[in-house]
Amino acid sequence: MSDDQRVDLVVIGLGPGGEHLATEAARAGMRVVGVDERLVGGECPYYGCIPSKMMIRAANSLAEAHRVGTLAGSASATPDFSVVATRIREEATDDWDDTVAVRRLEDAGVTFVRGHARLAGPGVVEVDGQRFVASTGVVLNTGTAPSAPPVDGLAAAPYWTNREALRATEAPASLLVMGGGAIGAELAQAFSRFGTTVTLVEAAPRLLALEEPEASAVVGRAFAADGIQVLTGATASSVDHVDGRFSLVVRPEGGDELTLEADRMLVAAGRRPNLGDLGLETVGLDPAARSVVTDERMRAGEKLWAVGDITGQGAFTHMSMYQAGIALRDLTGADGPWASYHAVPRVTYTDPEVGAVGLTEQQARDAGLDVRTGTTALEESTRGWIHSPGGEGLVKVVEDRATGHLVGATSVGPTGGEVLSMLATAVHARVPTAVLREQVLAYPTFHRAVSSALADLVS
Repeated sequence: MSDDQRVDLVVIGLGPGGEHLATEAARAGMRVVGVDERLVGGECPYYGCIPSKMMIRAANSLAEAHRVGTLAGSASATPDFSVVATRIREEATDDWDDTVAVRRLEDAGVTFVRGHARLAGPGVVEVDGQRFVASTGVVLNTGTAPSAPPVDGLAAAPYWTNREALRATEAPASLLVMGGGAIGAELAQAFSRFGTTVTLVEAAPRLLALEEPEASAVVGRAFAADGIQVLTGATASSVDHVDGRFSLVVRPEGGDELTLEADRMLVAAGRRPNLGDLGLETVGLDPAARSVVTDERMRAGEKLWAVGDITGQGAFTHMSMYQAGIALRDLTGADGPWASYHAVPRVTYTDPEVGAVGLTEQQARDAGLDVRTGTTALEESTRGWIHSPGGEGLVKVVEDRATGHLVGATSVGPTGGEVLSMLATAVHARVPTAVLREQVLAYPTFHRAVSSALADLVS
């Protein structure tokens, strides 16, 4: 072990939040060391939000071409997956090289160290023979990694996670998708629109099980229209990979056991926090925990802060960036506001998009709130009718009767994630429902459906 290197701050994990925090702390005059054993920038720019949305954008353009016959005459489109694969490799990921990101970090004054970091006590970090002692402390931003369910034979099979799927150079002829959450649903639909025969298997009773059931129903109908076979309530028992083909034995809810086959298998059944071999026990934390508990200032212990996926507040880039800003204020002695999670937005980029904020109806009821809800079908709005085909969706609002403001909302449609912005503002600012009803909304727009949902609030 080399001599101690005295610094102000060590940031372990340089995903979006960690990179932002390290950069801004250095610009504020702190001596900062940033450590990562993977790519600087994290999952988002290389295997997550950026490349996946490029693939989805390309796939949706193909779907739009097929809608021309209903709207404007005739058109034909021939899928060529190599076009988007090249864009992902060259424009989004620099062929999965982080040289530019490292240079950006160092130009801001951060000392970058590539390697596996371990805590060795409060404010002390060891990295492959180097030892850093931070006077201010350490920030953890180690993120999550894809996980796989304990299905017989799966561990030995060459399945895809989102990482392999987004490095694909061609769309497979057939694909099994295990998992109907946001990642599984998005990639299933994208590959389907490039001509892949897709079967999606989900253990929960419905697609997008964390969202409102009405949203799941809309997406389910869209998947059926795309020719995607969806098996929900399905229990997977075994996986085989023989002669380049996958076989998955499943039992759908209420059905007989069946064997599904495909050229590729994508496992999108959850993610696990990168907390192993991090030395958490040296700072009084449980290394087997599913998350790192923080206070409103993102403090996790003596000389220790944590941001991002590992805090358990949502595995979103925007959450990591939000928490990084809070931790930065605490580290530099600035004032709040401090962390609040009552209005966290999320978007699933299927077609139609599913945007949601705050609590679902069931979550609100489980929390003991006396709620009432309002729902409207997007295709019944003027803009939805004009947009058709592809204009199906809904807006659902969840009001706390006691306070008279929204505690949750869902926006499903062609621009579901954009319409969500006004709903997220309403939930965040606790705008009285009566005030929202007074708002004048432009006509004809998708977001005008929010007024119809508010008018539908029932006791």
